[in-house]
Amino acid sequence: MVCYLVVFAGLCFVAMTGYFAFDAVKKKQEAGVVQFVAGNQSDAHREPTWLIFLFATCLQGWFMGVVLGEMNYTRHTQPYYEVANLETYPAVDPSSVHGQQLMDAGRVMFTQGTRLDLTRSRGYKNLENYCVAPIVSAHDTRPVPSYDFWAVGIGCCSGNQADFHCGEFNNPRASAGLRLMQDDQRGLFRLAVQQAEAAYNIKAEHPLFFHWMQDPIAEVNEYMDQGFKYYFFGCTAHFIFQFFLVLAACIVFTKFSAA
Repeated sequence: MVCYLVVFAGLCFVAMTGYFAFDAVKKKQEAGVVQFVAGNQSDAHREPTWLIFLFATCLQGWFMGVVLGEMNYTRHTQPYYEVANLETYPAVDPSSVHGQQLMDAGRVMFTQGTRLDLTRSRGYKNLENYCVAPIVSAHDTRPVPSYDFWAVGIGCCSGNQADFHCGEFNNPRASAGLRLMQDDQRGLFRLAVQQAEAAYNIKAEHPLFFHWMQDPIAEVNEYMDQGFKYYFFGCTAHFIFQFFLVLAACIVFTKFSAA
């Protein structure tokens, strides 16, 4: 709500500059008519043109701020807030912990030796290949009652055989997962799990999906760092752009007044 109030306040300021610009144009036209009738032409009525420039650049700045700010929020800061609002679980043993016990997990650090069972990986194709591989304990050599933890990725397997190569699958230090937050992808990964269940005669009663990596905490913090980086870059770029617009306007208005 605070964000939307700030955006609305900015729009009110733009609308105010638009009102003053419209009023300036109206007075300029009236002054021009009066001077024409009186036969006394003057350049004084040209000065309010700056209000039109102010309105145009404020409107452009407000619009670009809203559009690019929304893009930055969706791509960077929103994923950070979503994961940060969930729980972090350390030392999770996938052979003894069930999926329904960690429904609110955002970041999970598994016990030492936890690995991906690439021999039971699978994929489901829907334009892209949605790939899954079960996360298992180091001592799991036989099928467990339920595989509830799965590493996921898109476009990193063939789909019809066990060739999962998503994320940090080949990093020997990777033993943690960052929760999949895209709701529209969860159903497709669930279908990939169902195909793995049918292919390898295993069960996944409450599957949870994670991006397999070494340090999910640093990965989440990187989202916020990227958000701040693009925010400051946008502010700096607009300041420079506005500076050159003002410089160009000064040159044009000076020539216009001299004429």
